[in-house]
Amino acid sequence: MTKIRDDADQTPNPVDRHVGLRIRLRRKELGFSQERLAEALGLTFQQVQKYERAANRVSASKLWETARALSTSISYFYEGLDDGPATPASSLARDTIQDFLMTSEGVALATDFPKIPRQMRRKVLDLVRAMVAEPDAVEV
Repeated sequence: MTKIRDDADQTPNPVDRHVGLRIRLRRKELGFSQERLAEALGLTFQQVQKYERAANRVSASKLWETARALSTSISYFYEGLDDGPATPASSLARDTIQDFLMTSEGVALATDFPKIPRQMRRKVLDLVRAMVAEPDAVEV
């Protein structure tokens, strides 16, 4: 049975969070500021911030306008959603990834990493894993 969300529940719906994250990723990918997207949508930049953080839900019509403004399809915003049953481990992994991608560093890495030649990506990943394994050995 599907649980009906209580309006008093302050945590964003995972789908709303995913859609907001995808708006942010696409906006950053295109080099749009929140102000520029807001202007294209007839909104304030604060409203765009709320959409991206899933503090406010994006209506169907506004999602359609957002897709047009960001030169993508509506389905783009739903890509990566898992249709299968969520387990505590998969939910934790999804939430961790989404939290990371909500940071400016996360978005920059997600945008730039695919541009690295494939043979170098493994080396970058090995470096990151070494840094995580021995945080005291890495000087910043």
